[in-house]
Amino acid sequence: MRRGARGAGLGFRPPVDGLGGPGGGSLSRAQERAGVRVAAAALAMLLVAAGAMATTPQERFKTATQHVQAGDVQKGIAIYRELAASGAESESLYWNWAQAASSKGALGEALWALLRGREVEGADATVRREIERLRQAANLDTAELAPDPIAGLASAARRLHLDLLAAALLLVSLAAHALARALPLARWPIPTAWLALVLGLALGVVALAEMLANPTAVVVRRGVPLADAASPSASVLATLREGEVVPVLGASGAYLRVQDSSGARGWVTAQDVWRLDCTPAASPPGT
Repeated sequence: MRRGARGAGLGFRPPVDGLGGPGGGSLSRAQERAGVRVAAAALAMLLVAAGAMATTPQERFKTATQHVQAGDVQKGIAIYRELAASGAESESLYWNWAQAASSKGALGEALWALLRGREVEGADATVRREIERLRQAANLDTAELAPDPIAGLASAARRLHLDLLAAALLLVSLAAHALARALPLARWPIPTAWLALVLGLALGVVALAEMLANPTAVVVRRGVPLADAASPSASVLATLREGEVVPVLGASGAYLRVQDSSGARGWVTAQDVWRLDCTPAASPPGT
């Protein structure tokens, strides 16, 4: 940008009073207008070039990590959040996000990041240990992180792409049946066809769990009120625990209808309870 500002002066000189009479003054003003147009065009070209040379997600990720290491945790998390909202999700991003959130005492947000990372890429032993550590730090029961067994099954089905695997096995079964007719003396096509059919149907049933399960969300704030209506003036029924995972029963605008571990149902704001099947907006509401 500074380079463009210097280049803007090429071919342009401010008018000089008294040279050339009225005609000379008029020519100078024309030159000035031409110079302004040149400067504007140069600035536009620089802005386009800057957009084309925008930093990559990997560079943004490194910048966020540097902010966190330098102590500016909030700025680092803001960049992690922007990356996730743009689709640049990875286990490393969510791991770093969780560590940054944990360092500032936001246990619910840290748990959400780890659980979201598990949704995206699964969880290794290190991630599972960290989830357990945060669960204990938040004083949560194990059941409070997995309120719906079907939701866990649906998550595994999505992560392993069981729907695609089931479809592939059914195609194998059809192909094996066709080969059995084309090669009546061959013994292997029929057993292969039935085995693929059985496995394909079984995996298909598991994949259907995604349609039956309610999505889940994590309470990322302390003392989140569970209200009886989707309104800021609604009566408070209970208070949710930070880090608790709750089933999402419905949505209305900026509110989610959830059920807590005791069975109470009510409404919470989406900025206080983050869903695990999607990422939060790049910027929190109201910022």
